[in-house]
Amino acid sequence: MQWTCPIRVGAERHPESQALTFGGRRWTYRELDEGVGRWVAALQSRGVKAGDRVGLLATSHAAVVHLFFALGRLGGVLAPLNARLTRAELQPLVEDVAPRFTLALGALAERLPGAVPLESFADAARASPDSTPLEPNTPRVILFTSGTTGRPKGAVLTEGNFRASARGSEGNLGAHPGPRWLGTLPLFHVGGLAMLTRTAYDGGCLVLRERFEAEDTNRAIDEEGVTHASFVATTLERVLEARKDRRVPSTFRLALIGGGPVPAPLLARARAAGILALQTYGLTEACSQVTTEHPEESDGRTAGRPLPGMEVRIVSPEGEALGPGREGDIEVRGPTVMAGYLNRPEATRETVRDGWLRTKDMGMLDERGRLTVLSRRTDLIVRGGENIYPAELEAVLASHPAVQEAAVVGVPDARWGEVPVAFVAMRGGASLPEDLGAWCRESLAGFKVPARFLSIEALPRNAMGKLERTVLRQRALST
Repeated sequence: MQWTCPIRVGAERHPESQALTFGGRRWTYRELDEGVGRWVAALQSRGVKAGDRVGLLATSHAAVVHLFFALGRLGGVLAPLNARLTRAELQPLVEDVAPRFTLALGALAERLPGAVPLESFADAARASPDSTPLEPNTPRVILFTSGTTGRPKGAVLTEGNFRASARGSEGNLGAHPGPRWLGTLPLFHVGGLAMLTRTAYDGGCLVLRERFEAEDTNRAIDEEGVTHASFVATTLERVLEARKDRRVPSTFRLALIGGGPVPAPLLARARAAGILALQTYGLTEACSQVTTEHPEESDGRTAGRPLPGMEVRIVSPEGEALGPGREGDIEVRGPTVMAGYLNRPEATRETVRDGWLRTKDMGMLDERGRLTVLSRRTDLIVRGGENIYPAELEAVLASHPAVQEAAVVGVPDARWGEVPVAFVAMRGGASLPEDLGAWCRESLAGFKVPARFLSIEALPRNAMGKLERTVLRQRALST
């Protein structure tokens, strides 16, 4: 099986349809195809050929889109680096990638010594028609995991991974003639790249933004015909706050919500504003989404069923497959699972066994095959032999009318081994109410109630909106 660059396909089938917008500029498929051709020529002038890697340090930018598809036409591999990392953090990642050369946006260049300026890279090039057929196992991207439990590992994702992810998402959400995805997730993370590839394969338009801003997001929804978006709970709430719960236009179809469970009151609030918010579960090693709620059966209670073509199972520590309602480790199998970790064969063998990706997350399936994510394995709290899942406590705290958001982490305890500590951000900057413990006891067993409640202005999150629990643990230990 071989594929042609989707931008070239779009230029042949619907050349005047919009493919990309960014910074006030718009590109049709014909224009983007011509632009990608110039980038192909610029890469060739640097000697890039099939299998070569190019490192990149950039926030989301139209140049990144051109680079991604140009590398695809040459069989090259993009290694986007997290734009929030320091120079010292970036150095070992570049060493792992061993790129032919690196590119960087001007504002970030000092962190990547020797990098070529991204913005002007293809300015003097003339379009090249060269295009290498893409195959399912063609590596396309190396994405480094967050590295919260050690040195980051580079997950190698293939063309087949991205196409399978797009097919699975469309199979779950339903086809849309010319979707317009709002791209506020960074293109150095899998969620942003999944939106980029999904829109290209579907013949849609990526409405790309450098970063998320609530007011700008609402303008895009109201004035730019955006049909789809991806949020986390905090950004969804900021969008609703900024628009004062005003209903979205009928052109807006749905929003995918990642980064963990969403409080039920927030989902209800989104529905009231006309936003169909679907919870998801995914990870870098599975090319973004693994499970997602179906639009016609979403209730906000689970992360939904596996996408078409994907399998999810729950296993015991001994590897036994568990039935519905049983808690255990989440494992994933299907065409979106990565090719492996770059230069880490042992880590690859440990993570992918017999085709099953061992996620190190914990969850359970219901009778309908829908997944509930209980915790990351490293987030599990064991108090006196009893398992405590932070997500359960966080959902109870988030349902308190005065609570903006909450996170729970475990800290060592001389008597119990470990106890939960809750960080709580209040609405309007109010002080912590005295009834939080009582509020928790109404819904939780006594051993699950946090030992302490600590006030915080806002929870620390990374560029993808994922909670940085390590930061909270350190703060809990020092408080």
